[in-house]
Amino acid sequence: MYAISLGDDGAELRPLEPWQAGEFLAHIDRGREFIGQHNGLPDAVTDLASSRAFLQAYAEKAAADTGRIHGIRTDGTLVGAVILRTMDVTQGNAEAGCWLEPSAVGKGLVTRAARVLIDWAVEERGIHRVEWWVSSTNTPSIAVARRLGMTRDGVLRESHLYRGRRHDEEIWSVLASEWRAAKGAV
Repeated sequence: MYAISLGDDGAELRPLEPWQAGEFLAHIDRGREFIGQHNGLPDAVTDLASSRAFLQAYAEKAAADTGRIHGIRTDGTLVGAVILRTMDVTQGNAEAGCWLEPSAVGKGLVTRAARVLIDWAVEERGIHRVEWWVSSTNTPSIAVARRLGMTRDGVLRESHLYRGRRHDEEIWSVLASEWRAAKGAV
């Protein structure tokens, strides 16, 4: 299996696969309450079978070229992930997402990992537009979208029912031309 370095601190990005369901479940358990503030994943991954099923769904997306999941690791421990939740190569659109457990927050891991994943989507798969859907109350994720050079396209008012409450969702995006221009400016 390959690993992509995320910097000098030893953090790396690696694909997640169904055989890692136990490790993935342990990661979700460590961050269940924190991750669940804005992300329904902890409600879906509750035991080994559901953990395996979640990773299997992404393995099938990878095989069909319609999505990806990569784990973020520090010192070999799985602490978060970045995903292409959807990817339509024909239309050139993808939706990226992320999560971290509390021990990994504040280190720039999501921004660095998302840059790698978005760059791959744009440069290798020809994706034209990458979206970032986020609850309006999830200020850390909105900050990541800004750091990635995304533009807020709009707010879908009370569009997302989550744990019995309606939430506003913001849609942020970056176009391939903007992504390349920002890379060239660095």
